Amino acid sequence: MKVAEAVGRALHSAGVGQVFGVVGSGNFHLTNALVAAGSRFVAARHEGGAATMADAYARMSGEVAALSVHQGPGLTNAMTGIAEAAKSRTPLLVLAPEVTEPRSNFYVDQEALARSVGAVTARVTSAENAVAQALDAVRRAVCERRTVLLNLPLAVQALDVPDVAGALDDASIPAVVPPERAPVEPESVEVEALARVLETSRRPVFVAGRGARSPAARDALAALAERHGALLATSAVARGLFHGDPWSLDVSGGFASPLAAELIQAADLIVGWGCALNMWTMRHGRLIGPDTTVVQVDDDASALGAHREVHLGVTGDVALTARRALETDDANRQARQGQLAEQGQKASEGFRTADIGVAIAARVRWRDVPYEDTSSRERIDPRTLSIALDDVLPAERVIGVDSGNFMGYPSMYLSVPDENGLCFTQAFQSIGLGLATAIGAALARPDRLPVAALGDGGAMMGAAELDTVRRLGLPMVVVVYNDDAYGAEVHHFGPDGHPLDTVEFPPTDIAAVARGYGFEAVTVRTRADLKAVEDWLAGPRSAPLLIDAKVVADRGAWWLEEAFRGH
Repeated sequence: MKVAEAVGRALHSAGVGQVFGVVGSGNFHLTNALVAAGSRFVAARHEGGAATMADAYARMSGEVAALSVHQGPGLTNAMTGIAEAAKSRTPLLVLAPEVTEPRSNFYVDQEALARSVGAVTARVTSAENAVAQALDAVRRAVCERRTVLLNLPLAVQALDVPDVAGALDDASIPAVVPPERAPVEPESVEVEALARVLETSRRPVFVAGRGARSPAARDALAALAERHGALLATSAVARGLFHGDPWSLDVSGGFASPLAAELIQAADLIVGWGCALNMWTMRHGRLIGPDTTVVQVDDDASALGAHREVHLGVTGDVALTARRALETDDANRQARQGQLAEQGQKASEGFRTADIGVAIAARVRWRDVPYEDTSSRERIDPRTLSIALDDVLPAERVIGVDSGNFMGYPSMYLSVPDENGLCFTQAFQSIGLGLATAIGAALARPDRLPVAALGDGGAMMGAAELDTVRRLGLPMVVVVYNDDAYGAEVHHFGPDGHPLDTVEFPPTDIAAVARGYGFEAVTVRTRADLKAVEDWLAGPRSAPLLIDAKVVADRGAWWLEEAFRGH
């Protein structure tokens, strides 16, 4: 058995059941070995799309996924998607053949390339150690939550594996699945400090991030928040975690509604749970009041205080830490109640007053914020479009969103059922990833209607993957917010009188492009044009649907100013 086949079989046995990629000569045998062992392979039309599909699949499924690319240009084509995955700490395995002769036209320093975007690297160095090295790469991806580039030198792939590994020929070989990352138990002294801070707070807000995206964390945080009268918010990545909770503010940061921002700014305590509290989530610190205490809980000690100063950092798993804080509070509660009774006081209800509850119910959603509809007969207001789509699309949905001026509208106006309803690949802020994001998310959540929300720039950049949607038979809705421009640049530079010829384009019939790929398509200029969407939803959905929505371009999105402050 050759190394390529042995590694493919070993990776499948280690739980790599889903592979995306573009196959060339260097990864042909390895990819076929994975498929022969039982892994599912999805062929993308571009390596960049394949990388983002794998990233999204891993995020939405909770499983490690693999990306298979050709040596040299196959890897460089995939680098933007790999950068997004690495910056998001997605457990992802990148399988890249490697030429080691610098005179080869395929030669690049693949290790340096990966490290430059935050991925970690490994290499198969010999036939004797190939299987062990491949399995260790999977372990690192899972246990360290990292994107790992596994370099596979072509000469080594072609070697014969020694007989000692011949057991891989046996179909009954047990799975060598790496253990899941062990939850980090917080130190009791840090939990005590957290409990004291919560006890003295009168207006606490919990902000949950990527590290809190689990039912266990959600339930623990909801119980602790109820005990202390805390309001609940999330980062964009964790949107939907507290869906349906009457004390949820939805997303904190640049996407926050006016009421959500007002209440967060009024907090005397902000606790980030598995959340970086970065410039996006805290609006460059403007959501933090001058006297607000800031606490951060994360199972990675290096993340504490990485983006802003915190008054207390707790190293621990979110669910475990919240449960330990609740247990500590239970132990102290009886004594505290006795003290309050002696002083004739009542326990604080925190932020959970009747007036605030009424305000949240009426005004925390962006769709409930009054606005002047600027739709015309030729173009539809993106808010009007998004609200209408929210009404007609099934509630059980999974949404992939591209980057651009438009992105806040689908991200905030389209509701999601839970933390697995929005796949937000925006750590690198690259346009062109949205369609591939939706494909990966759709394969991870086949029980939900996949929705890709794109700008016209990102849609055209990733258009090759429209073929992948059609080929896979995905009943996807692709919504293109089409303003015939790179809207972010138009609205950022236009007011200062700069020429905009480089960022504006002639009108493009994106619906016609989609039909060429086998989609059903509709051009939407008014609310009435969405009747065709309702008809598609009521029908067999035998072909995917693209909505070419001609949106008004009269203003920049509300969050745009925040975005450009981060450059």
